[in-house]
Amino acid sequence: MFSSVAHIGLTVADLDRAVAFYRDILGLAYVGEMTMGGEETARLFQRPGCAARVAYLRTESPSSPLVELIQFTDCPSEPGMPSLFQTSISELCFQVEDIDGEYERLQALGVTFLSAPQTFDSTKDGFGKSRAVYLYDADRNILELIQSIK
Repeated sequence: MFSSVAHIGLTVADLDRAVAFYRDILGLAYVGEMTMGGEETARLFQRPGCAARVAYLRTESPSSPLVELIQFTDCPSEPGMPSLFQTSISELCFQVEDIDGEYERLQALGVTFLSAPQTFDSTKDGFGKSRAVYLYDADRNILELIQSIK
């Protein structure tokens, strides 16, 4: 049986730039960084000579999983076109208290959004009401902000 979600990992092209985005723009706390290399890393990622820098950040909630940012240093990452409609992780979602305030703050910092915040009523399905918006991180990974509405 699985006991919890340990972390959610995102591949990035430039770890320093990505850490700056998640720490300085989104406000996550920087936990630390490690490097990976050697035979175990090559076997884990199924690529000879694989090496990486990995950083971990967290939200204010100690029960939330860590955000893992990984930059492969043995070769450049292949940029992809993020899509909510491809089989993959679709987005990393952060709960916020004031989605409109965060939207305005992040827009002022130059963050690109897919739309303005939208309101959803899923009460009939047992999920309540919420407001949500999608945005891109520094590597164009898709993130979501969501606010529960009472």
